[in-house]
Amino acid sequence: MLHLRQALVAACKKAPYRPIVNGVSCCKRLAQVGGRPYLPPVMNLETTLILFKPDAVAKNLTGQVLARFQGEGFLIRGMKMMHLSDEILAEHYSHIADKPFFPAVRGFMQETPVIALALEGENVISRVRDLLGPTDSSVAPAGTIRGDFGFKDADAKMRNVCHASDSPEAAADELKRFFNEGEIFSY
Repeated sequence: MLHLRQALVAACKKAPYRPIVNGVSCCKRLAQVGGRPYLPPVMNLETTLILFKPDAVAKNLTGQVLARFQGEGFLIRGMKMMHLSDEILAEHYSHIADKPFFPAVRGFMQETPVIALALEGENVISRVRDLLGPTDSSVAPAGTIRGDFGFKDADAKMRNVCHASDSPEAAADELKRFFNEGEIFSY
């Protein structure tokens, strides 16, 4: 039993994320549960990419939207403001780069810098998408980010506050696209 507890404590100390419950980390709780090892519940920790689009930047909405994400308990792992080049936009929007409306998308995404955000949390990918609401801001319900802050006109599908990764695979690709090595942090 002693070897198991030592192994669990060592593994917990190496973990990039140590859950805190009532001010006590899982490492300390190992020895506090009747002398028996305690393992925190298995969580589906994910990291996703959020892009604050030019409409959010121009309307100064980034703080309010970020507060909603942090209010859900998500952790910022990386954040930076950047101008998007034609190359990065062609890669990011490769699924629509051949469409006749792509030049309008590219022009919009280059109106102002964007803010790239790496956000971590339990089931963060689906939860962020739920917080954002549907892609088309004109049909997004009140209480969602797009429903509250998105455009309600013909550009509602494009000027919709944020982009968010839609799957773990997309998140991994997008995080590599917008963040260099060493720009996403664990703490």
